[in-house]
Amino acid sequence: MSQQKQRALVVCPGRGTYNKEELGYLHRYHQERLGILTEIDKQRSELNQPTVSALDAAEKYNLKQHSAGENASSLIYACAKADFMQINRERFEIAAITGNSMGWYITCALAGSLSPGYGARLINTMGSMMVDGLIGGQSIYPIVDDDWVASPMLENQVSEAIATINRVDGCELYVSIRLGGYVVFGGNDKALKLLPEYLPKINDTYPMRFFNHAAFHTPLLDGIAKKAQSLMQPDIFAKPTIPMVDGLGNIWQPYSCNEKALHRYTLGTQVKDVYDYSKAIEVSIKEFAPDKIIILGPGATLGGATAQVLIKHNWYDLHSKADFIQRQKANPVILSMGMPDQRELVI
Repeated sequence: MSQQKQRALVVCPGRGTYNKEELGYLHRYHQERLGILTEIDKQRSELNQPTVSALDAAEKYNLKQHSAGENASSLIYACAKADFMQINRERFEIAAITGNSMGWYITCALAGSLSPGYGARLINTMGSMMVDGLIGGQSIYPIVDDDWVASPMLENQVSEAIATINRVDGCELYVSIRLGGYVVFGGNDKALKLLPEYLPKINDTYPMRFFNHAAFHTPLLDGIAKKAQSLMQPDIFAKPTIPMVDGLGNIWQPYSCNEKALHRYTLGTQVKDVYDYSKAIEVSIKEFAPDKIIILGPGATLGGATAQVLIKHNWYDLHSKADFIQRQKANPVILSMGMPDQRELVI
């Protein structure tokens, strides 16, 4: 008797997930799938950009080159797509797909709303928008305690810091991403430099500025949103074959998706408005009740943020970080393909 399939929520990674440890990810895990790079590399060669094949096969990780938006976006997309293809469909039924930030573009590609060609083009285009200079930046700060339980005190400090800094002449600061137990700020350079003055330092790490990240998901990117919509028309989008959950918690269904609305959201709303990854996970687990949450590689940085959302809603009977660690050891609910041991449970 064959084993019953488990329902899986697939999560697509965003920027910052292809780092030094991930160099060679495609060649290490996907030698037999390197054919997916043909279309991606062809488009990039035509634009005189280094190919994903060459970037992944480089002898050394070059922070400036590999983390640049025009390179990192296509690298991450290729890794996530290859991982998605490797999911064991005899074991898992994919109930829905969601993602964080740039992961929304990957979601659209993997769910069938964008063809392979259009998916590669959109991701490379959006990743290349800052090639002439970054607009603003991003910093991250926790809003949970050491046991991953929501901290009203930290949440209030974050709200007060935003309000105070925005009263300083020339400063613009916004919530860019709600990322589980973290807030990602987006703002101009002057505002981000003031953050450490108004938020107490935590673990000698936070607030932490992201390298080579622009102020996506804030009003500072309004001009980029308009440019993106002019470069890519609504007809590149199609109805998905798998339900998608966006950064507002909206569900885009295979039979009722409005492609023009999807275009407006993808290249407009989510570019310049907050991306609520926490809401995306909340809606996904409540609407689709997955047995497992599969986080595509590269990297495994979304595992903690995702677990923090589960803890907030007491999902899978998780109430703390300790509960999560114990559950992961016994019968993991989150499977990160960027972690070799968890990868084996997916493929």
